[in-house]
Amino acid sequence: MESSFNFCKQQYELVRESRAVLFNYCKTISEKHFIAENNFFGRGGSIRNLLVHIANTYEFWIAQQSLNHEVIFSTYDSKKTVTDIVELFDIVDIFMNEFISLIAENKLIEYKVNAITNTAAPFRLFSHVITHEFHHKGQILSLSRHLGYLPVDTDIMR
Repeated sequence: MESSFNFCKQQYELVRESRAVLFNYCKTISEKHFIAENNFFGRGGSIRNLLVHIANTYEFWIAQQSLNHEVIFSTYDSKKTVTDIVELFDIVDIFMNEFISLIAENKLIEYKVNAITNTAAPFRLFSHVITHEFHHKGQILSLSRHLGYLPVDTDIMR
């Protein structure tokens, strides 16, 4: 199982590198556009709101459900700038590193959603949160194009 641990550690580092490219790009977007809501995009429809939603999903599935941490979820309006978002993801990185160590154990994790208890392998939860992030990252880049910006390539292979 050590190889699973190493694989996930490397994979998450690639996710973080891609995320850093997105954050650097977001720094070129005006503050007005960063928080501007567009009803055609889910989860509040702003770049900021989508980023907070991504972090909240990591907090829910990894920190709260998998690690049993008490979590106070960030609200959209509590984060005003890209710097605020970067700081939020610094916290996400801390508990993701803690969680990745569970992957080597490969014990099923019990979670509860809408009063229904279920289980999942750690790798399944790991895959869920990172694919969820990339899904919304695509929305962020599309939204920025609608706002008049030229999106950057945030793929792992650039």
